[in-house]
Amino acid sequence: MPHAGEDDPHDACADQFPPNRYPGNDVLVGGVRFDALQVGVRVLWEIKTHRFDTYPDFIRRMTIQEQVPLLREERDIAEACGYGFVVGVSTQEHKDALLEQEPLLNIVVTGCKR
Repeated sequence: MPHAGEDDPHDACADQFPPNRYPGNDVLVGGVRFDALQVGVRVLWEIKTHRFDTYPDFIRRMTIQEQVPLLREERDIAEACGYGFVVGVSTQEHKDALLEQEPLLNIVVTGCKR
């Protein structure tokens, strides 16, 4: 499926970083759109290109509160369908904040920026 985000820097990251088996497209698995299916392995990716390190503390907390339940759900769907699941984030700060709330997530710092 074509990328849904309409965010060119985000889509470029999703295509190049894992790298995406289907550049220019999201992957529909278990009724959920994932940003990428990694080339050569059964691993689905969700890419976050937020500039998390620039956010005020309140916005950081709200972002994590919103993202963690969705990422858990996506991870569970990916795994139920026989895929691994990786979250790509732009900054180490974002990774650390997510892992503090959900230490079982597999998170990679991509360095991609919006």
